[in-house]
Parts: sequence; structure tokens; C-alpha cells
Amino acid sequence: MNTHNLPRRPSARRFSRLCLGAVATLVLSACAMPHPPANVSAEAKLTPATPSTVDLMHLPPPRKKIIAAVYAFRDETGQYKPTPDSAFSTAVTQGAASMLMKALKDSGWYIPVEREGLQSLLTERRVLRAVDEHDTQKGQPGATVPNLLPASIIFDGGIVAYDSNVRTGGLGAEFLGIGLTTQYSVDQVTVNLRAVDVNTGEILNSISTTKTIYSYEIHPSLFKFVNFYDLLEVEGGITHNEPAQLAVKEAIDAAVMHLTIQGLKDHEWQLKNPSDWNSPVIQRYLNSQSEYAVTVTPRKAISLDNGAVPAVAMKQPTN
Repeated sequence: MNTHNLPRRPSARRFSRLCLGAVATLVLSACAMPHPPANVSAEAKLTPATPSTVDLMHLPPPRKKIIAAVYAFRDETGQYKPTPDSAFSTAVTQGAASMLMKALKDSGWYIPVEREGLQSLLTERRVLRAVDEHDTQKGQPGATVPNLLPASIIFDGGIVAYDSNVRTGGLGAEFLGIGLTTQYSVDQVTVNLRAVDVNTGEILNSISTTKTIYSYEIHPSLFKFVNFYDLLEVEGGITHNEPAQLAVKEAIDAAVMHLTIQGLKDHEWQLKNPSDWNSPVIQRYLNSQSEYAVTVTPRKAISLDNGAVPAVAMKQPTN
């Protein structure tokens, strides 16, 4: 009987390798399964300060603090997170007004007054007045409720744009079964902030700031035959996503900084010490504002059948 053409049975050593690989696969699958809820092990920390927050805290003091009110600072983009993440979750935070109030407080230039929750504040003041009247009727001295602080400036605006995947790309290489691939994507958020004079309704300044949100992924892999029958394949990866709420906070802090320095430049408010105008923080933002310029290119003449005519015809004044 010719036994040369019969398939060879796997050896005991190869069979043990297969069993070991199956056990390793089951262990890795078990690690990926959901676990029951665990106790909180790490304590909560303060939100990290953005670079513009640090600049706000190092801003020289004003001659007089400005009472400012924020009625609303909403998400005006209408953007939602892409599916399959969530079709009902917004792409940016809905707490931008709270971030703006925090930025005004951190700057040391403004006294923020509560206006977003004004109805709750007025309700509590009515309760205080009722208690005051009750104590007065009993002959006890009541506590006088002071008047609310009127704001001289209203800060308005919102998150006006959120663009996903403004830039995407990647790079990969593989040699002898060892490879590495990288991918990245860039989103962009734009914030508009304006200061309104309460007495006249005039818009004193309007600032728009843009912040990019950077995300990348690194994916190494190994694909190798350890012998004629056995294949070894190992994959890994790490992903870094810049938090969108911190990007929005950075854009809001930068807008407050630019708006404050622009008001100094326009003599709408003043420094406590005029020599602080030459401080590095103010000069750096002044230089960035000077680089922001709009160049208007004159439109060329349009050539028609009857000759060249200017693109825009100016109306001649009539006597």
C-alpha cells in the first residue's frame, strides 16, 4: 500500500501550539467583554487650563472693573455627532455660556452678573422680601435686600461653526511582515463674541476666533510565519482625540482676551497702570491682531464685445 500521498497528521507539538493559540484568543476575548460597574478610584480634578486661560490670568489689572452680563451664548451650528456615535448628540457643548462667564471672571477685568438664570434669582429675592416683611410685622429688624447690579456691557454671540474632517490623511509602511500605519483628522470650531453698550446699544467690538481639534491614530502590526504551519499575527493601536469642549473653551478664552485688548486699544476702558501697555501678554495679542488684515484685490475690467468696461460702475453725483 502506497502511503506517500496520504496527508500527514499534525504532530503533538503543533497541536499544542494550536491549543495555546485558542486559549490566548479566548482570554483576549474575555478581556474585551463588559465588566460589572466598579467603584470610582481616581478623584476629580480641576479642568485643565488652556493657553488663553493662562493669558487671561496674567492680564494686567484694570482701572475699574466692568459689570458685564451674559444672557445667552448658544450653539448656533446645528451640528450633530456623525453616526453611528449618536444621531441625537450635538457635536459641541451646550454649556458655552458657563464657559464665557468663567473666562470673564478669570480675566479680573469684569464683574459677571447672573442673567441666564435671572428668573430663579428673582424668585429667591421675592422670598427674601417676604421674610423681611414677616419679621417687620413681628417688630424684628428685617434684612434689607439690596438692588441688583446693572450691567454696563452685554456679551453676546455663540458658537457659529463646526466643520468636521477639514483635513484627513495617513501614512503606512510594512516590511517583512512588520508594519505601522498612522491616520489623522482635523476638525475646526469657530466662536463669535461681541460686546454691546447697554446705554446706546452700540456694538463696541466683535471678535471671531477659530480653534482646530486634532485627532490621530497609530496602529502597529506584526504578521509572521513562525514555521511552515504556524502564523503569528499581532496588532495594537492608540488613538488620541483632543477634547472638543476644551477646544471651545480655548476659543472663548481667546475671544475674551482679544476683545479686552481691542477695547484698550480703542480707549473704551483703561489700565490701572498705563505702563502695563508694554507687557508681553498685551503686546503679543496686539501683534496677532496686526497680522489679521483683509486685503481687497481690485477687480479687473471685464472685456465685452463693445470694449473693456469696469466691473463696478460708480454712480455719479447729481447736481
